[in-house]
Amino acid sequence: MIVGYARTSTLVQTAGLEAQERDLAAAGCEKVFVERVSSVDVKAREKLTEALEFVREGDTLVVTKLDRLARSVAHLLEILDTLTAKGASLRILSMGIDTGTATGKLMLTLLGGVAEFEREIMLERQREGIAKAKAQGKYKGRAPTARAKAQEVLKLHREGIGGTEIAQRVGIGRSSVYRILQDN
Repeated sequence: MIVGYARTSTLVQTAGLEAQERDLAAAGCEKVFVERVSSVDVKAREKLTEALEFVREGDTLVVTKLDRLARSVAHLLEILDTLTAKGASLRILSMGIDTGTATGKLMLTLLGGVAEFEREIMLERQREGIAKAKAQGKYKGRAPTARAKAQEVLKLHREGIGGTEIAQRVGIGRSSVYRILQDN
């Protein structure tokens, strides 16, 4: 069986999701698992877990692009191990890679390593840029929105309003409300 997996990072990326579903259908996917969730929190990707549990020996899991499936080489290799243990393979349409072949497995591992390397380089440059901007006094960071609303939080608390209600009224997180109350 050919099984598809499609993912977008946000709820507003419907066009990207529709394109993935179209491409997976064109690739012959008989069942497609779809979700809208960030790739950062791997544990929150319930449909990916379902897809990996669903595939059986001889099946192929198909994705349109590598970044729709895995965030890191370690995660990619974990997925490949799961599929290999089940006797299934992985096909990535945009790369023309099929792990049903030895060459496909090699190429995928190499490309995944390059992608992770590029991401680490980008993050390192970002950190260097922030450090340089801080040293020049140009980088101040995010404005402390919750602390700026401390007086309003304290006023509502004195009126007997609970933490959850205060958070909703003021537009900050509940933990921020309790942090302000604890500090004052």
